[in-house]
Amino acid sequence: MFPATAPLQGLGGLVGFVTVIFLLIAIALVYSSVVIIRPYQKGAYTVLGTYRGVLDQGIHFIYPFVSDVTRFDMRTQTLDVPRQEAITRDNSPVTADAVVYIKVMDPKKAFLEVDNYERAVSNLAQTTLRAVLGDMELDDTLNKRGEINARIRKELDEPTDEWGVRVESVEVREVNPSKDVQQAMEQQTSAERKRRAMILEAQGERRSAIETAEGDKQSNIIRAQGEKQSQILEAQGDAISTVLRAKSAESMGERAVIDKGMETLAEIGRASRRSSSSRRSSPRWWAATASTSRGRTSRRTATRWKRLTSTTRPAKCSVWTTLRRFSDRSMRKLRSMSRRWKRRPRKSNRGRTVVSTTLTTSSKRWTPR
Repeated sequence: MFPATAPLQGLGGLVGFVTVIFLLIAIALVYSSVVIIRPYQKGAYTVLGTYRGVLDQGIHFIYPFVSDVTRFDMRTQTLDVPRQEAITRDNSPVTADAVVYIKVMDPKKAFLEVDNYERAVSNLAQTTLRAVLGDMELDDTLNKRGEINARIRKELDEPTDEWGVRVESVEVREVNPSKDVQQAMEQQTSAERKRRAMILEAQGERRSAIETAEGDKQSNIIRAQGEKQSQILEAQGDAISTVLRAKSAESMGERAVIDKGMETLAEIGRASRRSSSSRRSSPRWWAATASTSRGRTSRRTATRWKRLTSTTRPAKCSVWTTLRRFSDRSMRKLRSMSRRWKRRPRKSNRGRTVVSTTLTTSSKRWTPR
């Protein structure tokens, strides 16, 4: 019984093993014959070492075990350029690193023209960075980052076009000179800042002095104008006061003249009365009085009073003008009468010298001015 069942069991184990092997082979065939390309990828397809084309996104069935698909990322990729040491044109050592942004444009060229495009672009960027820094001076390497980026990109464009790769941008991250150069630059910067500070301070003092001088000038001008105005006002006040004093003196003089004229007229009246009384006492006066009529004497007296008091002022004149003219005529009349009185000859009356007080009347009519 046992010997008959033993071969059957061995055969069943062999069949199960072969089945498992076939299943594994089938799975491997399916896995190697199906290729999935993602949306941002493209694949270079080769069969037995022969290039067959580029596979786009999606599921693709290929020959198992004899086919190969190399996938390329079509997105923009970032490559870090390691720090490089270079010596500038003015013999100053510097270190610099950069970042390169690339994008695969042609998967066939990237697969057939270059072994590893990423490593190739990185090495080319390193050498180009050192060459560009060596052609520039230290100050230019620190100040002209845009020029360095443009030159590196221009140098990378031509070889990378043959590889099916486009360099989109190059950015230099840091450019650091040596420590000795950094110390010298710091000292230079400090000296430059001190110089600028001194210049700004001097300019500020100069501007302050100018502003102060301008302020003094304006204040002096304003002060001079004020003094001039005050002098003008004082002069005007003095002139007005002088005019007022002159007018006051003139009015006082006119009043004094009028008072003096009135006093003189009063004295003339008293002298006339004394003269009349003395003439009345003489026989000649009585003879003259007897030979003239009463009417003629009255007319002569009225005529003399009219000549004495007559005025030729205009219709429209002030009281003071009238009084001044009257006083002037009165004074002229008084002077004329005084001269006539002095020229009167002396006459004797019974052996005595008597000065007559009779006023002679001139034949010419006196016309007031």
